[in-house]
Amino acid sequence: MRKPEVDYILSKILDAYKDISDVNVTVGKPFQVESSGELLPVEFTPLFKALTPFQTEIFALNLINQDRRLTEHLLLHGSCDFSYELPGVARFRVNVFSQRGSYSIVLRKLAPEVPSCKSLDLPKAFYEIARQKNGIVLVTGATGTGKSTSLAAVLNEINETLPVHIVTLEDPVEFSHVSKKATFNQRELGADFDTFANGLRAALRQAPKVILVGEIRDRETVEIALNAAETGHLVLSTLHTMDAGQAVYRILGMFSTEEEREIRVRLAETLKWVVCQKLLSKIGGGRVAAFEAMCTSLRVKDAILCGEAEGKTFHDIIEAGRPFGMVTFDDYLIELYKNGQITEETAMAYASNRSVVGRGIDAVKSARGEATTDIEKLEVDKDYGKPKFKQR
Repeated sequence: MRKPEVDYILSKILDAYKDISDVNVTVGKPFQVESSGELLPVEFTPLFKALTPFQTEIFALNLINQDRRLTEHLLLHGSCDFSYELPGVARFRVNVFSQRGSYSIVLRKLAPEVPSCKSLDLPKAFYEIARQKNGIVLVTGATGTGKSTSLAAVLNEINETLPVHIVTLEDPVEFSHVSKKATFNQRELGADFDTFANGLRAALRQAPKVILVGEIRDRETVEIALNAAETGHLVLSTLHTMDAGQAVYRILGMFSTEEEREIRVRLAETLKWVVCQKLLSKIGGGRVAAFEAMCTSLRVKDAILCGEAEGKTFHDIIEAGRPFGMVTFDDYLIELYKNGQITEETAMAYASNRSVVGRGIDAVKSARGEATTDIEKLEVDKDYGKPKFKQR
């Protein structure tokens, strides 16, 4: 198997299904794609029923294309990340990793063009983020939920409106931004800098107004990000958390108990927005994003400084902050159901509070004139509580 054959296989895979997000190459399985959240096999002639360890290794080595740094990283650490371009067809973010003595590969298909907030139908929070002048903004969620895509849309919004210098630190570079009003310098981990912390430290000497950090992975990166935000930079980054409130505790958890108070104070002053997102199955195929958004306010600052309390949880604050652009996952799920984008089963499966979502869905059904229960022919038991006498 040579590189032209690898490119041919990738082209055939992309033609097999619509809405492909990932290509999965694993020993013992055929070539697979993830489409609308499901793994599906790809049929070839001749048929690859079960890939061998040799086939996946050769496939991986052709993707790596004799890059010494990537090869060393794969051998030393068991995995490596890089980008791969299929000329004129698609770009991929690639992860090659070892498992049980063989190699597996996952290729994430990247969008051909830089998305906009409008094209992604992002909520108002993202437009507000693009207008921030300084501070820290975090977009959180599980792997593969579109965090990088959402941040690319924010950068595009800034690029369309503000003449500023933007430095991005990515692993790898996913979207190639063309400088419009803004000036872009995009740096890739491994090729242009060795760690996010060192890349971010160097970025402070490159006179940017906006800094994108692909992912906050350690306390050193957090400390430098806080320092950058305190000195007038807007820092955008991602975290792996399931809701907005968890992002605060994830950052605090990177520091010792003795440092916690200082970090709480610095985070309360610099954190501007936390947006968490999930991808859900959409009616009619494809996927749709659901969001939870929390912006800075006196109540948010108090919760960061002093911790959550009864009636003062981050969830409570977000619920009360709707006029300021905040939104909970549950409210967003109800709105998606109301617009006919997701089913009731999907909404309930992803709900933070099932009773809240259940009541919201019932309200939508009632407004449409639909039944809110499948229980029928209820009657009043007129004899309930009355004494019963046996006839003689």
